[in-house]
Amino acid sequence: MSTLPVSLFWLRKDTTGTEHALVDARHGLYARGHQLAVDPIAYTCRYELQTDPAWATARLDVSAEGAGWVRSVRLELAAGRWRVTATEQGDLDAALTAAGHARAGLPGMEDPDLLYGAFDVDLSGSPLTNTLPIRRLDLAKAENGVAHRLSVAWVLLPSLEVVQADQIYTALGEGRVRCAGETFSADLTVDDDGFVRDYPGLAGLV
Repeated sequence: MSTLPVSLFWLRKDTTGTEHALVDARHGLYARGHQLAVDPIAYTCRYELQTDPAWATARLDVSAEGAGWVRSVRLELAAGRWRVTATEQGDLDAALTAAGHARAGLPGMEDPDLLYGAFDVDLSGSPLTNTLPIRRLDLAKAENGVAHRLSVAWVLLPSLEVVQADQIYTALGEGRVRCAGETFSADLTVDDDGFVRDYPGLAGLV
């Protein structure tokens, strides 16, 4: 396994948890990362992410594991079409209901064609994946106030269910980018390389 030149570490604000990513951003993005969180139940998430040189997602492998269950999902984008494969062992639903939470969706996605036109993945709770559209659209240098409406492949945790989601990214200038969806809006603070330093209500880089 090759070494990677950059280490990024975020503390979660919405729950007890962290994310640590090792990244190489010299030719697009290659990243290996871990998330730890306790909401809705305690779990560990591991991921490997690869983009093409233009920062469009090529592949995302994710696994999530907790007491009595483990799930994995792979998303691959080639020639404009997505392929989504998933596995599961144990019983996540039993762990969720025992903790008083609703049952989870199945890992993966029945109809990947719903993701047609999407170039980015969004892993729940991960500020790293917000960097993908920021770099792909060069929002750090974009005209302020111009909104970009995107379709993304949203990977939910801990279920690893994949759903299509619409998001709007708007350059605000001075190292800030607004990310908004149907039910949220957040003004992200990013560094010169487009990596998120602060995501209000979600996570902050340390």
